[in-house]
Amino acid sequence: MTIEDDIAILSRVPTFAKLGFSALQIVAIGSESQHLAEGEILFRAGETTDAGYVVQEGSLKLTPDDPRWSGPSVTFGPGALIGELALVTETVCSATAIAHEPTTVMRISRSLFRKVLEGFPNAARVMRDRFAARAGPVGDELSRLRTILEKPGSYRPRLRPEARHSVDRQNTDMRVKPVGR
Repeated sequence: MTIEDDIAILSRVPTFAKLGFSALQIVAIGSESQHLAEGEILFRAGETTDAGYVVQEGSLKLTPDDPRWSGPSVTFGPGALIGELALVTETVCSATAIAHEPTTVMRISRSLFRKVLEGFPNAARVMRDRFAARAGPVGDELSRLRTILEKPGSYRPRLRPEARHSVDRQNTDMRVKPVGR
């Protein structure tokens, strides 16, 4: 793929779409292409990562490494950004990414992304606003959950029917205590 192809793909990814041509050009030039064979693992759940990945060709299947998970895997194709948060902060992968077919991804390191944001203050403002808009609803939900959990006796764990018979009823009135207090 050419730099122009990479810029075209990046411009279709919502996270990068409003950064501007010059910023996208630097991201495209500074990123690394990784080629994966079908079945090859890009990253595993539980690993830390310092990069986001844009699928250029092929597809990645994301599967949680949780033996209790019975839901389907999620597959992402060209133009998908995997690991957006890793572009700005250290992140632990919540799923394992496996090439569903021969796949090429663009690896965008956190250090590259930060340099782009430092060099393009308008792009940094766009990213800040994007993350803030997306974090707002999450923050509201966390605040609501915190209010519920801080009420004495308000937290009652939900147990699967098969586990209910083995729980001592005296131990189900749990209170959440902040770590380190």
